[in-house]
Amino acid sequence: IDTPMAPVTQDETVSVGGTVTLTCRVAESDNSSLQWSNTAQQTLYFGEKRALRDNRIQLHRSTGTELSITIGDIQLSDEGEYTCSIFTMPVRTARATVTVLGVPGKPQISGYEDAVQEGGKVTLTCTSSGSKPPAKLHWYRDQEELTGRPDVVESNPGEPTYTVISELTLTVGRSDDNALIACAVDHPSLAPGDKGSEQRIRVLFTPDVTIQPESDLPREGGKFHLQCIANGNPEPISYLWQKKDGELPPLAKVDGSVLRFEMLNKSDNGMYLCQADNGIGKVQGQYTLLVQDPTAMSTSSGVDHAVIGGVVAVIVFILLCLLIVLGRYLIRHKGTYLTHEAKGSDDAPDADTAIINAEGGHSGAEDKKEYFI
Repeated sequence: IDTPMAPVTQDETVSVGGTVTLTCRVAESDNSSLQWSNTAQQTLYFGEKRALRDNRIQLHRSTGTELSITIGDIQLSDEGEYTCSIFTMPVRTARATVTVLGVPGKPQISGYEDAVQEGGKVTLTCTSSGSKPPAKLHWYRDQEELTGRPDVVESNPGEPTYTVISELTLTVGRSDDNALIACAVDHPSLAPGDKGSEQRIRVLFTPDVTIQPESDLPREGGKFHLQCIANGNPEPISYLWQKKDGELPPLAKVDGSVLRFEMLNKSDNGMYLCQADNGIGKVQGQYTLLVQDPTAMSTSSGVDHAVIGGVVAVIVFILLCLLIVLGRYLIRHKGTYLTHEAKGSDDAPDADTAIINAEGGHSGAEDKKEYFI
């Protein structure tokens, strides 16, 4: 049963090289002294008084109800039970277990020596020493976790630490070329991602071959060339141009990955083949040449002309509509003008007067009159 004078402690976990604080408290004080002892039952502190000459051990706080000490630069040998005692009658004690974590070393990746051919296997081994408890190793390819064989754990001779080994075997393809394979250590003494190693792998593969024409409209009489585009590892070292079912035209010149036509002729029509060789393999691409008339328009040009023709037709239609509307407006207003102009003849007593009124307007009696003598 706990009593007010019973000391209270708590267990602590610390990594090698770290600092641990051991705290012993009692609820009430009767001026009895508190004492901390190590795993060998050597007194470390008795109240405020240092009892063991070890500069790693320092007084943190000493009051009537508390005695706290710190132990720095923790080593694996510091692990064990520490005892807090209060010298009452009878003496009361409490124990605190200090667990020391062995920090794993930076992992080392071995097994990769040189580039591997596509379809081959790569076996990588990741090793990390010094962990306690044993660390866990994880493999990644460009941030994506991979599954390796189960970790192998070996005890280190003369030490309470372990060496952990993990193996990863990959069947590689061209998409793995230049991939970054990482091995990361997972351990309570480390923050995630604290320790890891990386190995970049190279994969040898045959080229991908495509033939790119200079334009989509090879015209008769014009210059033209075909470009053989090949991507592989290593890069292609040679190109071989051929014409299927025949020889290359006399005016066609091979310039490495380029086949040049100085003057196209319809006799040049046919399928052309480009074979790229990078030492790993030979791969062939093909292109069918169809020479057009000198006046031929490309598909894109035809589309452009059709668009322009459509725009012009719309503009002409709009102008015609405007002319019709304007003509109707002018005709309507011309009729109104003629009607007003003839209005003065309505009240004339005879035809002569009506003509005079129509020609002279509506001035009536205000018109100037001339008299002849």
